Amino acid sequence: MTRLPTLAPILLAPVLLASAACAAPLTSPDRHLAVDVRVTPARTLEYTVLFDGHPVILPSSLGLVLDDADLATGLRLAKTSPVRTVDEDYELAAGKKRRIHYRANEQIVTVRNAQGRTLDVAFRVSNDGVAFRYVVPGPKGADLRFASEATAFAFDRDAKAWLQPIAVAKTGFANTNPSYEEHYQREIPVGTPSPQAGWVFPALFRTGDTWVALTEAGMDGSWHASRLAPQSAGGTYRIAGPMAAEVFTGGGLLAHARGKLVSPWRVLAIGSLATVTQSTLGTDLAPPAIAFDPANVQPGHASWSWALLKDDATVFDVQKRFVDYAAAMHWNYTLVDAYWDRKIGYDKMAELAAYAATKGVRMLVWYNSSGAWNGTDMTPKSALLTHAQRQAEFARLAKMGVAGVKIDFFGGDGQSMIRYYVDILEDAAAAGLLVNFHGATLPRGWARTYPNLMTAEAVRGLEFTTFEQSDEDAVVRHAAMLPFARNLFDPMDFTPMVFGDIPKIRRATRNGFELAESVLFVSGIQHFAETPEGMATVPDYVKTFLQELPRRWDDVKFVAGYPGRQAVIARKSGNAWYVAGINADDEDVTLDLDLAFLDGRTGRLIGDGAGARDFAQGRLAGGARSTITIKAHGGFVARFD
Repeated sequence: MTRLPTLAPILLAPVLLASAACAAPLTSPDRHLAVDVRVTPARTLEYTVLFDGHPVILPSSLGLVLDDADLATGLRLAKTSPVRTVDEDYELAAGKKRRIHYRANEQIVTVRNAQGRTLDVAFRVSNDGVAFRYVVPGPKGADLRFASEATAFAFDRDAKAWLQPIAVAKTGFANTNPSYEEHYQREIPVGTPSPQAGWVFPALFRTGDTWVALTEAGMDGSWHASRLAPQSAGGTYRIAGPMAAEVFTGGGLLAHARGKLVSPWRVLAIGSLATVTQSTLGTDLAPPAIAFDPANVQPGHASWSWALLKDDATVFDVQKRFVDYAAAMHWNYTLVDAYWDRKIGYDKMAELAAYAATKGVRMLVWYNSSGAWNGTDMTPKSALLTHAQRQAEFARLAKMGVAGVKIDFFGGDGQSMIRYYVDILEDAAAAGLLVNFHGATLPRGWARTYPNLMTAEAVRGLEFTTFEQSDEDAVVRHAAMLPFARNLFDPMDFTPMVFGDIPKIRRATRNGFELAESVLFVSGIQHFAETPEGMATVPDYVKTFLQELPRRWDDVKFVAGYPGRQAVIARKSGNAWYVAGINADDEDVTLDLDLAFLDGRTGRLIGDGAGARDFAQGRLAGGARSTITIKAHGGFVARFD
């Protein structure tokens, strides 16, 4: 339903500043969202975003500075393009929705500085948000080099934020930071300084009753990855670049290109919490998929020994047992982690892959990305640094029958490191291999462009709970954040689900919470942490649920929740809907669930029993007024056929 009375004043009479040059506001197809762009009297470029006539992003600066051109100050409006409709359909192998229809209105605003250099800012406004990117045309063959960015996002001072700090480069284990592996600060006042080097994407905000998620998309290797700056005085957040150490050895830090410089899209999902949670803007703005044999695009589930058993389990006999475990669970893959080249070897890995094939299981193997950017010693190491190395190594793996690679310990977000990610994805695709990035950056829409990218870590995942009790204690709140932030747009390799013991750690979650993660968390390949021994302790109906769990999702619906407290989300596969929920509070909670889309159906429910390790079966009725009680640190799943 459109609300023309609300937006009419904006459309007919844009706010004009004295001596300012304005483009007419660009609206979403449903006309609830509008973007107003203007050159201010001070000759800077700024924009405002309105939702149903109310400012969501207050006047905020735009612009770039290059080594040889200031395109952020001294500007004049040169022209605005006609509005055009963007209408695209695409499919995701690894995402919360399979077939996606993206529709938006696009307009390009061109400004010129005193020296005659121009900057194009392309805006797109869809029903679920706003995106913009910069295009700098240069003299033919000219080398254009980025210096800084003026982009800002100004929020009302009463707004709240849910943000993850980014660690200082070259800190942490073997100097492997930053890896997007910190806990979120939840519901903090906007303007709160970052305790570290800034804030990562996605960044979540609430202003009034409207939610905003910030991220970026469209990384082709020519631009560095960005983040929000550490300081945000008055609630104004600014784009910041990577730290000096975040580069491939000998490579560049900041964006550069010849002839034309094109930035990633700055993406703002905007609306209700349901609208933002269901949004696909993070992939909508990514480039279309490269060629990759559809037969090799195989999402699925994997057994994985390292989560609980660590390095000692990376031996042939244990990995063969995990292949048998995967086959018994009807899972697609077994992942073999670090040191496999030393402890198993290439020849025995080929033998293991052949054995797995007889069981309907395929092998995934671990690699260390690193050259000189950190101090890790795990192997295979430095085997993928050049195109020639990757071609040879990937061809060898494909001949062995290996399905894909997990590559760990990247060096941050500099342009040369982003180029390294892209080169790996392209070379792996040429060899028909699937990819999982660990110790890595946020994928920023790569799952659309590279169908062979199944998942990426970029999260403080389950492995951290096996190291320190404090991480296990924090995981309930952390997990309840992830569907609203890290896992909002991109696949996430959290490696969920433990039903038994974690060595030397007292578990903080109930088993219903752990089971719910199998549905709540979206990953092209879901690597389950539980061992065969732990799985043997659960009822057969839980095993059956996991054996039949879909490998990919067709659709998503937000049902209930609040970031960091509860999350209840429904996911569709074929004609079946799976509803899963968790409760991070320290007390039981009763939630009202709007399951009108399931009216007339009754779901088979698995939730928590009397004890923390107990399960219980039940029924959940569809309908607009369903309710459910979730135990403290507990959860549930329900399947509606």
